Amino acid sequence: MTSKDTEHQDDVVHGMLAALGAFFMFSLMSVFAKLLSENHSVIEIGFYRNLVATLPFLIMIFIFGRREILVIRSQPAAVGFRAVLGAVSLVTTFAAFSIMPMAETTVLLFTASLFIPVLGVVFLREHVGPYRWAAVLIGFVGVTIMASPAGNVSTLGIMVALAASLMHATLQIVLRYLGKFESPETVTFYFVVVGTLVTALPLPFVAVTPTLDEIPLFLGVGLTGAAGQWLISVAFRNAPAAVVTVFNYTGIIWAMLFGWMIFDDWPLPAVLVGAAVVIGSNALIIWRETRLRKVTGARIRAKF
Repeated sequence: MTSKDTEHQDDVVHGMLAALGAFFMFSLMSVFAKLLSENHSVIEIGFYRNLVATLPFLIMIFIFGRREILVIRSQPAAVGFRAVLGAVSLVTTFAAFSIMPMAETTVLLFTASLFIPVLGVVFLREHVGPYRWAAVLIGFVGVTIMASPAGNVSTLGIMVALAASLMHATLQIVLRYLGKFESPETVTFYFVVVGTLVTALPLPFVAVTPTLDEIPLFLGVGLTGAAGQWLISVAFRNAPAAVVTVFNYTGIIWAMLFGWMIFDDWPLPAVLVGAAVVIGSNALIIWRETRLRKVTGARIRAKF
């Protein structure tokens, strides 16, 4: 196998668009999970999320003949590690959303962005330039503003959200590594299959029979989760970790909207100010990456 078969060239704009879609889908998934957590264990929600997400892949593999999805090219250990840690991370994230309002939980999950550029440099040997560092720092300032003390904040919720955040950072670095060797469909397929098995183990002790009204919510949490997982795999396959993580901040916009529309959680002024700062950091990255692509394209054309 040549290096051309195993290495993958970045398409940063493609990666950024996929990241935007992924974090929107993850926000929708969190809404469904929060609604279900009123009557169901987060482990049970995680099980159905993965089970429903497995079905489209089984259809693709066994009905449409996409058998290549089953093939792990060269990194089985990393794929397995990502799947198991992803299952634990998913349940932990659902637990955080079940304890606290959506906006506050989303803000705390943003702390993952503090780890990702460092992990990207250490483990992936990525170059993170001053513009990206500046965008991450600007985003952190926005998160700090939004996290300013306001009312009753659950200590347990903060601890659970921070634990989920640390796992998110690790998973995103693993995804960036796997994107160089494995297809997004393969990574996502094994994530949902292994996740189903892991969350099925404690199911006899926590399961509650869903009502007819809850079935659409379970379908929603599974389908949006699968779409988000595939899109985030595409994002990390095509763009550096430090770029993709900036788009995580768009989740606060969706969290505020859904929190207001569905759970009647009104955003505080600090959240609105912080969100504006976060949007500014996203704009900086988009402008910088677009400019770099134009310069690179001009240099290539000049050679010919």
